[in-house]
Amino acid sequence: MPRPASTSPTNPAAVVAPDGEVPVPPGATRFDFELEVAAIIGRDGRDLTPEQARDHIAGYTIFNDWSARDLQTRERPLPVGPSKSKDTATTLGPWLVTPDELEPFRRNDRLDLRTRVWLDDQELGGDQTGNMAWSFEEMIAYAARGTVVRRGDVLASGTCGQGCLAERWASGLNEPGPLRPGSIVRLEVDGIGLLENQIVAGATLVPLPPARKAVRT
Repeated sequence: MPRPASTSPTNPAAVVAPDGEVPVPPGATRFDFELEVAAIIGRDGRDLTPEQARDHIAGYTIFNDWSARDLQTRERPLPVGPSKSKDTATTLGPWLVTPDELEPFRRNDRLDLRTRVWLDDQELGGDQTGNMAWSFEEMIAYAARGTVVRRGDVLASGTCGQGCLAERWASGLNEPGPLRPGSIVRLEVDGIGLLENQIVAGATLVPLPPARKAVRT
């Protein structure tokens, strides 16, 4: 099983299959999807140039980086980065498409794939991966700087434009609201396929006490 690693680390023990059920994180009230494309590393490499990095890509797939936005808001002031907001689920699939199959979509140094997203029967919009700030090869070269990217690692693009509900909420659109049990999310990327998951109820929140005040001696 590939190890997900997008702009925020995700939980390799919480990978959900295509068509699998995605639980709402315990206590979350603003659950969201994130439409991304991911590159899968096919062989180990270190201190790569972008040109070398291209030869280390085994293929590409759709990546849904599910996010609990209310938990994320609480975590952002902390210096450790998001954790529980990304911990419940990550979905990959439905296919691993090899780089040569996607060459017809290449525009200079970018793969220019059309992305689209639906919530239930409502199409919410989409983007082109050619709009990425950095190419996949540049991101892999950065990830390999001073360390090793390993076979099976997954590096995601970051959320495509119009690829999450939070973008709509930030612009003042309150509809559709957060994901709830029964919601169906469909992500489509040209040349790769269609990834669909249904939201289900998650585990009951286990309450924890507030942090203790520091005891100074």
